[in-house]
Amino acid sequence: MDAPGTLSMRKTALNALGSGDVQVEIQFSGISTGTEKLLWTGQMPDFPGMGYPLVPGYESVGRIVDAGADSRARIGEWVFVPGASCYRDARGLFGGSARTLIVASARALPVSEKLAEAGILYALAATALHAISHGDAPELVIGHGVLGRLIARLTIASGAPAPVVWDTSRSRQDGGAGYTVIHPDDDDRHDYATICDVSGDAGSIERFIARLAKGGELVLAGFYNQPISFAFPPAFQREARLRIAAEWEPRDLASINMMIESEALDLAGLITSIEPATDAETAYPQAFENPECLKMVLDWRDCE
Repeated sequence: MDAPGTLSMRKTALNALGSGDVQVEIQFSGISTGTEKLLWTGQMPDFPGMGYPLVPGYESVGRIVDAGADSRARIGEWVFVPGASCYRDARGLFGGSARTLIVASARALPVSEKLAEAGILYALAATALHAISHGDAPELVIGHGVLGRLIARLTIASGAPAPVVWDTSRSRQDGGAGYTVIHPDDDDRHDYATICDVSGDAGSIERFIARLAKGGELVLAGFYNQPISFAFPPAFQREARLRIAAEWEPRDLASINMMIESEALDLAGLITSIEPATDAETAYPQAFENPECLKMVLDWRDCE
């Protein structure tokens, strides 16, 4: 990306392969409708490393094809890579959308090759696990995109009762895997003990608080580019608690790997679109603007 809304496919020089690095030939990468959309629209806050031109993406899978002296035994492994910063003439924010990546060996997680393009969902699944692993299981999940679906599936996998899921888009109210998806206007419940919001809708926080039980917790698991505010009296009356879930940690990724390997977590039905990486200029707007596109994946296999 050379600027918000401006994207092109071109070659860029890579840093040299260090002794502890691996070189990964990427086959699939995902487009994030959270952070990457903020980059695309120019609404991303001024994070460290922010600036253009940049290589986006933090959801990539592929094969290790070369390695430094300390990691030669890993050549041939199929791995998930959560982004890279290996470019000489572009920023790596988050750096995963490229045919070839060079990363520290520890950042390349071995995953099952049979997952193919579904392997790009590891980061989102780890984010979902991180959001719910520091408190009680959510009774209500707000937003039925991929992250909301993963949170609902992980809640059920944990043995907790199936949550209710809200989504205002009628096209996204299908696909509930063992849980119910409804429009918020069709739900008159106001005693949820734990609500997990992945909508990123800062303007609706007050409405979400109004649905809490006394002593209930609202978990903010989306990304909010606007200030969050709410009237104090309703929150006071409920003794509401607010928790912010940030990005996943390495242990979340390791736990997700075990859950996927044991088939405790199913990733089926979450990827709706796959386009050649050479068509990225049209794939990005589609990923952000088409409500029926849950997850867009770029296929790098024919990109030289």
